[in-house]
Amino acid sequence: MSSQPSSPFPDAPETPSLFHPVTPGPELLESAAGTLRMLAEPTRLHLLWQLAQGPKSVTELVNEALVPRTVVSQHLAKLRLSGLVNTRKDGRHVIYSLHDGHLLRLIQETINHADHQITGEPTHD
Repeated sequence: MSSQPSSPFPDAPETPSLFHPVTPGPELLESAAGTLRMLAEPTRLHLLWQLAQGPKSVTELVNEALVPRTVVSQHLAKLRLSGLVNTRKDGRHVIYSLHDGHLLRLIQETINHADHQITGEPTHD
């Protein structure tokens, strides 16, 4: 018997894929648009970019942010409620991390795409 917990999705592959072909319907498109709306705010995008470098405490995120701690906390709460970041306790500190690899790659590609637009570096696949 496997020690792995059974998946709530019986058709899910045992090894997650980086890309899974889907036909987007209304529910999927609304969910994707919600994710993009969360990324469409510069402070949240900056926080997510920081978390793409690895898990961080609120203090670490505030030290890199260009906004006050209260603003960082408000944005982190929105990101947590939207399911884009996870939290865990480490003593008295809350550690934030990105929810999954898809989000990590989305953040990295978004920043790289913007870099190409600003610097004029040629696009590539």
